Amino acid sequence: MTTVWIQEPSVTSLELEGLTPIHRGKVREMFDLGDRMLMVATDRISAFDVILPTGIPGKGKVLTALSLAWFEAMDGVVKHHYISHDPNDFPAEFHPYSEVLDGRSLLVKKADRFDVECVVRGYIAGSGWKEYQRDGAVCGISLPPGLKMAEELPQPIFTPATKEDDGHDQNIPFSRMVDIVGENHAQSLRELSLSIYRNLAEYCRTRGIIVADTKFEFGLVDGEITLIDEVLTPDSSRFWPSDRYAPGRSPESFDKQFV
Repeated sequence: MTTVWIQEPSVTSLELEGLTPIHRGKVREMFDLGDRMLMVATDRISAFDVILPTGIPGKGKVLTALSLAWFEAMDGVVKHHYISHDPNDFPAEFHPYSEVLDGRSLLVKKADRFDVECVVRGYIAGSGWKEYQRDGAVCGISLPPGLKMAEELPQPIFTPATKEDDGHDQNIPFSRMVDIVGENHAQSLRELSLSIYRNLAEYCRTRGIIVADTKFEFGLVDGEITLIDEVLTPDSSRFWPSDRYAPGRSPESFDKQFV
């Protein structure tokens, strides 16, 4: 395995004179450009919904590069919001800040966001494991008895969660998701999420990486369901090295779970 050292200070906040984000999340800052958005990934890291005082240098660039690679790989497969990552394509008022924005920013289409997290689990871990131990089910989906921690599920399951800007997202049954987004959209989002997960997880498996679970976010762009936010990053997914995986224990990870 190659270790890459990023020798630059961490960017935990953006100070762009005269430019104010419309939303400052745990990691990303969003700038409204009319029918588009500029999505900037800082080096902040959060654990249990607390933003830690020290950032990880280059983290935002890693998140952006991963999402960019997946968006480009899914061209023609699923509609997504990515437009460009080239600072020259950003509005002129952002050009003086190209150095800090380069590598950690995406110009994207503005979407009417669905206020649910579309979570897909291929393995039983995290909050899903806790629910299973208590109820024998996750988000109302009954699972076989006797599963071990981190065991692969018979088939991936769709387990939506609330989308909380502050605090921890809460797992919800599919019926609650229907109440939030409507039955037709809920059915489409479930099918699309499972399809994307199966394809990406299978690709990662050929590279020695298990995608235990992940979350997607979607919105409407011109009335069409569109993949937004990030895709298969260490902030949104659990990655396990397949050569060190064994059910029954908490696996080693390539994500932020150890924090």
